[in-house]
Amino acid sequence: MPDAESPVSETPSSAPGSDGFFRSRWVSVPDAVVGVASRGLPRGFRAAGVAAGIKASGQPDVALLVCDAPDAVSAARFTTSSVASAPVVLTRDEGRTDGLRAVVITSGNANAGTGRGGLVAARRVRADAAAAVDLPEDRIAVCGTGVIGVPLPVDVVAAGLGTAAEELSPAGDDDFRRGIETTDLFPKVASLTVRLSGGEVTLHAVAKGAGMIEPRFATMLCFVTTDARLDAATADRLLGAGVAGSFDRISVDGQLSTSDTAVLIASGASGVAVDPGTADERAFAAALHALLDQLALLIVADGEGARRVGRVTVRGGRPADREAVARQVANSPLVKTALYGGDPNWGRIAQAVGAAVPGPRSVPFAIRIAGVEVCRDAEEVPFDRAALVAAVQAPEVDYEIDLAPARADESPAVVHFSDLGHEYVTVNAEYTT
Repeated sequence: MPDAESPVSETPSSAPGSDGFFRSRWVSVPDAVVGVASRGLPRGFRAAGVAAGIKASGQPDVALLVCDAPDAVSAARFTTSSVASAPVVLTRDEGRTDGLRAVVITSGNANAGTGRGGLVAARRVRADAAAAVDLPEDRIAVCGTGVIGVPLPVDVVAAGLGTAAEELSPAGDDDFRRGIETTDLFPKVASLTVRLSGGEVTLHAVAKGAGMIEPRFATMLCFVTTDARLDAATADRLLGAGVAGSFDRISVDGQLSTSDTAVLIASGASGVAVDPGTADERAFAAALHALLDQLALLIVADGEGARRVGRVTVRGGRPADREAVARQVANSPLVKTALYGGDPNWGRIAQAVGAAVPGPRSVPFAIRIAGVEVCRDAEEVPFDRAALVAAVQAPEVDYEIDLAPARADESPAVVHFSDLGHEYVTVNAEYTT
């Protein structure tokens, strides 16, 4: 489940690789990235996060992000759920996703499963935010994250918006980050300095998410800001490609959220243009993709009690089979519990392959765990079991599956996933009680 009210640790000793943002061996830092910090909004942005009273815990629960550039451009992506939340429906269908200048987020209450009243409430939140920051309503995105099926306390939100508008600051990104988090155990945020031919730009992103994560756009919110100058088509293309390679390729529990939203806003305040088809666009895209890749992996690592992150890579066979096998393995409770226990049980992977490609035809396959071949032509091959048991105790574990036939020019299907252990059950069994 997403979005309860567990406290967020500011500097958790349990956070994966607390010594830096780019922590995963699966993410390469592009050459154009010349600086990485945990704070620092780009030029042209202000933010705030306040405790309005949605959460009984007293944590920040109303967050506000504003771009001061009148000609800002934006792009957005939303959940594919057919029961999308009222904020998603409002922002997706009744606004300008190419010209957003502000985002308001309520955490602790998703305003999902709330019927027509939920849409009325979302419109009220947008109207109140527009009045508070003096912007047209269609330039404001509304997001929610939290318990599903509970009416949003709009008067509480209105009061919080008034306070947040007064506290907007170029240094308000940390309060904003805290205002969007729920069951997150550690922050998921970075500010990158990216060197382009026309000068340096800042690329900042903050995300939240720890449960109800499925690889059809994971349960998460992500807000990307930059002072680079982009046109709307470029912003949309870059965000779409970035999301497809990151948040669309992760799984914690195979559950699709009602509230997923990713927004990119470019202020252009640096004066440095990212023109389509140029080396600068490729460099900026590489930085954005690395940023989103690492944020996505942090969401998986924070998977409500997770110990380890797995990566399943499937090669060979038909494209549809590769995708089906990767997702089946990533979402298999048997595979995930084996990952949690550090158990290299390749039979659990084999059953997932068979479930993903059912039917009377035989599917020849090979399996490698942590680089060690354990199965070929659906039969075990000799391997050093003790050494493999030690290898799968690592925080990141690779699972590779080769289907037959294979071609050298094909693209593999890749999904990152968390393990599944006792704490996940505890968090979700007690979610509303």
